[in-house]
This record gives sequence, structure tokens and C-alpha cells, in this order.
Amino acid sequence: MTELTKTGVTRRALLGAFAATTLAAAPTYSNAAGFLRGAGDIRRLKMVSSRTGEQIDTIYWIEGEYIKDAVQEISYFMRDWRLDAVKNIDIRTIDIMAAAHALVDTTEPYKMLSGYRSSKTNAMLRSRSRNVARKSLHITGQAADLRLSSRSVSQLSKAAQSCRAGGVGRYYRSNFVHMDCGDLRSWNG
Repeated sequence: MTELTKTGVTRRALLGAFAATTLAAAPTYSNAAGFLRGAGDIRRLKMVSSRTGEQIDTIYWIEGEYIKDAVQEISYFMRDWRLDAVKNIDIRTIDIMAAAHALVDTTEPYKMLSGYRSSKTNAMLRSRSRNVARKSLHITGQAADLRLSSRSVSQLSKAAQSCRAGGVGRYYRSNFVHMDCGDLRSWNG
């Protein structure tokens, strides 16, 4: 995202432009574990939300440092859209999402189905589906439900599992993958 002020380009936009030019020179990662340990120079997240019509394409980490404004932008994007409630999304979840996206080697943005959910929203969804956990990590801002039309649930879940950094749920019938930074586990929904 490029931001302009009355005087020109903002610091964040300059950092983003710099990082975008280094993308082509960034090394290819053979596994996500190295990526999560900080082996890369930048981390980027691209998503769309059909619920709100919003899109995000942001570099949130450069050379070992998180960009506070970008992380806040991701948290706002992943808000509970039903109540317009925002919660800080756990950095570990953001890193898992970015690493899995890099591993499936696509420029297509994630379609985010669910990020943060308030307790009220979670209870409502739970009343409609047996697949919604009572103590869902969505409530604590530690989970996301994502889809890529160019990749299968199996491909995306394998990428997320290779991060060995949290839970991965495969929902074949609904065509999405749940990623979280909780205990290491996997399941079919």
C-alpha cells in the first residue's frame, strides 16, 4: 500500500517500496521453520475479505523488526466485522499465515473467511455449527480461516503444517484452512 501525504511519500511507503524491490532478490525458503526464525529479510501478507470488500497487501516485517503500523492494519483488517470489534492479532499467527503463503508460491491473496471473533460472535456461530469451538483461538486473536482458489485445502494445510508452529484444520467441504498459533496439532473439520 502506498500512502501519500501533502509533502510526498510517508516513511512507511518508502520502507514498503524498498522491501518490494528486495522481494525479487530474497532467497527461496526450503521450509517455513527457517522463515519463522527470521531467515528472510521481509515478511508480507496479502488478503481480501468478501465480507467487507476490503483488501490488504502489506509488508509488516523488515530485517528483523515488525512494522507497528502494518501489524495494526492487519489487526483491523482481521476484525470481527459483525460487531466492528478489533483485537490485536497474535504476531505468531501472522507469521504462520505469511510463511504458508510463501511456501505455496502464489501471488494470489488469501481470502480471509474469519480472523478475530468476539465471544458473542463465536457463540452465535457455535449455535449454528458443531465445527465452532467453545474456546476458539479466534476469540483471542490467535487464529484465521483462509482460502486460496489456486491451491487446494491439502496444499495449503501442508504448507501451514510445515511451519510446525500451531494448529492446522482442514475443512475440505467448506474449502478453507484454519491456522493458529496454539498447540501443535491438526484435524479434519
